[in-house]
Amino acid sequence: MTSPLVHLNRATIGYDDSVVLSDVDVTINQGDFTAIVGPNGAGKSTLVKAILGLVGLSSGSLELFGAPAREFGDRWRIGYVPQRQTVGGPIPATVREVVASGRLSRGGVLRWPSSTDRVAIDTALQRVGIEHLARRSVHLLSGGQQRRVLIARALAGDADLLLLDEPTAGVDVESQAALVDVLGELRRAGVTVAVVTHDLQPFADYLTRVLWVSRGQIGYDGAPTPDIIAAASEPFAHHDHSTETSRDSMPNDLRTGP
Repeated sequence: MTSPLVHLNRATIGYDDSVVLSDVDVTINQGDFTAIVGPNGAGKSTLVKAILGLVGLSSGSLELFGAPAREFGDRWRIGYVPQRQTVGGPIPATVREVVASGRLSRGGVLRWPSSTDRVAIDTALQRVGIEHLARRSVHLLSGGQQRRVLIARALAGDADLLLLDEPTAGVDVESQAALVDVLGELRRAGVTVAVVTHDLQPFADYLTRVLWVSRGQIGYDGAPTPDIIAAASEPFAHHDHSTETSRDSMPNDLRTGP
């Protein structure tokens, strides 16, 4: 029996008076490798932001690690890699410095790193295979290497659940494969992984389930069957321009799940 890390029950999610997702029932269990797919504007990123507490629920409920979200204090247990985030800034930073910032959620800013912090940072660098880049300036890294830095930063806080928004976007094919292998290794090591993606093919060997977001609802929640992987990787599945037609991007025989 696996433990639910995330449980959304009959949730309505949106911004101000605009509803993006309604009647959402989603459970992410410990050990899952979940892909969240669907057309542009369907609400994939909004779903992730709701789990993170960045977008509120107007109805329904959210539980994290078995506790109501409003009572959940161990936010460090959830690591997040946002879409298209650049690493570094106007002040040059090394890979290790960026990864070390992932420890801030564990103890605040105004304290010296402890031996526990240093071990966690070293472990995070090793887990994503960039320990040899620790002293390198992040702005000198490739896109794929920068993605690994962001994943390591999320892991440095000892995250049990890793949420990634389009982790392979804008990354060359070779770097994509390396990133996906890193995520597969993390899942085998006990980290629960959920990725928003436009293409299931790179993740096919590791997926345990697929959530297809369509027309403001979860249109499919089930196994990563060959039909689902092929359908979700078709370009037409990702270019809808209205909520009235977005569900039509899902093949008719896949709309009700397995």
